[in-house]
Amino acid sequence: MIPAAFAYARPTTVDEALSAIAAGGEDVKIMAGGQSLIPVMRLRLAAPETVVDLTKVTELRGVREDGDSLVIGSMTTHSDILRDPLIARYGKLIAEATETVADPAVRHRGTFGGALAHADPAGDLPAVALALDAEFVIAGPGGARRSVPASAFFVDYLTTALEDGELLVEIRVPKLGEGWGSGTRSSTGSPRRGRSWPSPRRCAGRARRSPRPGSA
Repeated sequence: MIPAAFAYARPTTVDEALSAIAAGGEDVKIMAGGQSLIPVMRLRLAAPETVVDLTKVTELRGVREDGDSLVIGSMTTHSDILRDPLIARYGKLIAEATETVADPAVRHRGTFGGALAHADPAGDLPAVALALDAEFVIAGPGGARRSVPASAFFVDYLTTALEDGELLVEIRVPKLGEGWGSGTRSSTGSPRRGRSWPSPRRCAGRARRSPRPGSA
């Protein structure tokens, strides 16, 4: 099925994106990788007036260090996450969860921030963000930014603390290097045979420092 007609904006900066969102009308949708939005638009389960495509906003991509934290741009793809040396060194739990995202084609286009903003409880990444006490940095009208902890970011099923006119720009997580241990575990519910449903405790657990040799 072909989506309903919509206006299309493709900004190249965060400021341009915020302006496009503000001008997008009452029903504007932000497209990151498009892996969730495009299918529902094709089925006409969503018919936004305007789609703001973030794929050209390069400042939202990449992973960097900031003291004891890793800062992950919201438009960093899952494939980039899996190849990033900082993630390999300090974010092994994130890499392990990202490896479970769909298939290589989806990981190539899907984004870290997009998956978190979608807030699907069937995905592993929201549970990992909660377990790591991640901080979500959000830009709003006029360029103002605010930081929201993961515990307050996920409000309900497919619902987050993002307000109208706002944009998720980056996610900050603690650097977990040597001396830290982490792992994932999924629980399989009998009504959905073979399907694993993650939760903050049972999927991601709480990353913790391993005891030093000889310590209690």
